[in-house]
Amino acid sequence: MGEMSSVSSKNEKVDTRNNWVTFMFKCKCAYFCFLKQSHIDTCTSAFKEFEAHGFKFGEIGYGGNHVHFIADVPKRYCITDAEIMLKSRSALRMFEQHQGFKKRYPSGSFWSGYEHHQSTGMQDIEESAKYIRNQTAHHNITVIYDAQKCLTSFSAE
Repeated sequence: MGEMSSVSSKNEKVDTRNNWVTFMFKCKCAYFCFLKQSHIDTCTSAFKEFEAHGFKFGEIGYGGNHVHFIADVPKRYCITDAEIMLKSRSALRMFEQHQGFKKRYPSGSFWSGYEHHQSTGMQDIEESAKYIRNQTAHHNITVIYDAQKCLTSFSAE
């Protein structure tokens, strides 16, 4: 007798819909928290942690006291839940990795209540990405590259 298989012949459901949304989050009290590259890197990596949950990220741009970014939100999350998740995780990482933030925000609230989001179709995604890429020039800010560098010129002889 031949071998029997109990594997279903139905196709696995794959989310083929896109839900690209342009977000803008502002720091509480409009403090210029994103003038150092280390702060930008911390926030960006906190957002990217959600790629494990199906989020996809396009351009991310920082304007000194706010961040603009494009994200494809999986259909199992509503936009409000996605916003709460992104704000919570990024604030947590900022407080963990930058001790000065606890002094500036003693209540533990990093993001303001203001947020902006709009659906971004495939037609205007490049236009949104261009705007996001040019945030430092648009707001005339200079980012300080404060990452610690490894000194290779000093070696024990």
